[in-house]
Order: sequence, then C-alpha cells, then structure tokens
Amino acid sequence: MNALKTGFSLSDRLEADTFPVVDLRLSTVRLMNDTRYPWVILVPRVAHIEEMFELSRVEQSFLMEEMSAVSRAVQAVINPTKMNVGALGNIVRQLHIHVIARFETDATWPAPVWGQGEATPYSDEGAAFLSLLRPQIAQEMDRK
Repeated sequence: MNALKTGFSLSDRLEADTFPVVDLRLSTVRLMNDTRYPWVILVPRVAHIEEMFELSRVEQSFLMEEMSAVSRAVQAVINPTKMNVGALGNIVRQLHIHVIARFETDATWPAPVWGQGEATPYSDEGAAFLSLLRPQIAQEMDRK
C-alpha cells in the first residue's frame, strides 16, 4: 500500500481552518472551525494527491471505509436531516473529503454551505462535539 508516503503535509488552508479529530489508517480527520455546521474533513495522508482516482485501489477502499464510518459516526452523534459528502478541491487542491451534517434549520438550508456568510468559530474548539465524535468514529471503524 502506498498510504502514508513520505512527503505528506496538510495544506496550510486546511491546517488553519480545522482542528484535529483523529488519525485513521489512511486519513487524518479534521473538524471545520465553523459552529454553523457539524463539518468534518478527511484528508488521505498521501503526498501530492488531488483526485480520488490517483489513489491506489487499496487506498480507495480504505478511503471509502473511512468516509462511511465518519458519516455514520456524525449521524449517530447528532442525527441530522441530511449528510452531505463530497470532494470539490477547487480552492484547496489537496484531496480532502467533506462530511457535512445538514439540518433543515441551518443557516443556508437547502443551499450549499460554501460561500455562504462568515464562519462562526468554536469558542471551545468543538470540545463537546469532539468528545462524542471521537469514540463514535472508533466504534464505527471497528464495525464489521
């Protein structure tokens, strides 16, 4: 497996806009610093990758497993109306997957979250959400 190749580093933008949640087998999971949306990002720790198809088949399989586990964990913790999962990369080219919990009551429903208003940073770095999310991700990753 090519995962965790030397030379991987998190983009400066993702580093600045997120908090660490947990490192999985392939990806680092980060919480977006915006209280308006429960929003996590998975970044495969593979150097110089911009697109999912650039990952090896094994890495693609790990990424799908991790995306599903993180999505199930967020769903279990906060029970949103809808889970939005996607990879855009128009601004940050480094491959990263957004897992965004949406509620019909959120500020931009049903429109996309990108480019809508100003982020509202966590005052406690999302400690309460993270205290629930981390063990739930571990439980989902163990699920067979």
